[in-house]
Amino acid sequence: MLGAKTMVKMIDVAKLANVSTATVSRVLRNPDSVKKKTRDKVLESIEQLNYQPNVLARHFRRSKTNTILVIVPNIANTIFSQMVQGIEATASQNNYRVLLGNSNRNVEKEYDFLNILRQRQVDGMILLSGKIDRDTLQELLEQYPIVLASEYLKDVEMSTVCINNIKCGKEATKHLLAQGHRRVAHISGPMNSMLSVDRQGGYLEAMNEYGLKRDNRLILEGDFSFESGYERMKGFLRLKDRPTALFAASDEMAMGAIKAAKAEGIAVPEELAVVGFDDIRFSSIFEPGITTVAQPAVEMGNTSMELLLKHIKDPAFKPELIMLESEMIIRESCGLKVKEETR
Repeated sequence: MLGAKTMVKMIDVAKLANVSTATVSRVLRNPDSVKKKTRDKVLESIEQLNYQPNVLARHFRRSKTNTILVIVPNIANTIFSQMVQGIEATASQNNYRVLLGNSNRNVEKEYDFLNILRQRQVDGMILLSGKIDRDTLQELLEQYPIVLASEYLKDVEMSTVCINNIKCGKEATKHLLAQGHRRVAHISGPMNSMLSVDRQGGYLEAMNEYGLKRDNRLILEGDFSFESGYERMKGFLRLKDRPTALFAASDEMAMGAIKAAKAEGIAVPEELAVVGFDDIRFSSIFEPGITTVAQPAVEMGNTSMELLLKHIKDPAFKPELIMLESEMIIRESCGLKVKEETR
């Protein structure tokens, strides 16, 4: 049992009832949506722990700051800077300011930025990363308007703006397979991210459709950076039967991979075809130009800010999932013709 002076949190109720924080949340907001047996168990735990939902925090939210917090995993990545551009444009049109928190891929910094939200220095938050743990996020969603952009999370009820990453990963891979490549390698993003899991899932679906079994030697995990693309490509090039094509889950990793190939005297796209992801600004001027999947980054930012404004105006607003369309951009890095020996 928790001490008398300890503030009881929703996660404490969830643990005692042996359910998720999302279930506790549903019992509090919409009890009829939860099975009676589970509902009774949660209500009993709430009574036993004397849990008090943070109504005070919701009351304070009525005092508007006209400022929102945006947490960015890496502002140096132009896909995120374009999203922020869209967020700021829509925020400005609605007389809101944007407070930017750049975690620089350090998830601990993301938790530090959350204090700005808890101290009610902002009216809401847009996350461009899904790294915050589910229980913490669920607690925050009970008290503050929050929108997730770019990524999505399973089993968390929150407004989300994203693209269909499975479909995009599949399309990128099939573009290479359709040219005759069969040894298609993949450099994924961090696999603790649904975004990376889905892009790899699309790659595997495409390979399976072409009757190609999964080859773990051709799948390596990166971190979306140029450096990780360079290092993972060096690993592929050490294989006796090296890949003839690569689908990288970000343009930066694609560029790093191309540099590693060129350093070994391998011509791109003649000996190695490459497809990236994101269509960052440098993709069109890199040599060779990167064939890539373009995310509507600015539109993603616009839409996430519009959703957040709806939440701020109406605390009872029901979370929405908005999936935007992507586009395949064909440039030189994929090659339009494939040597006979790669077929």
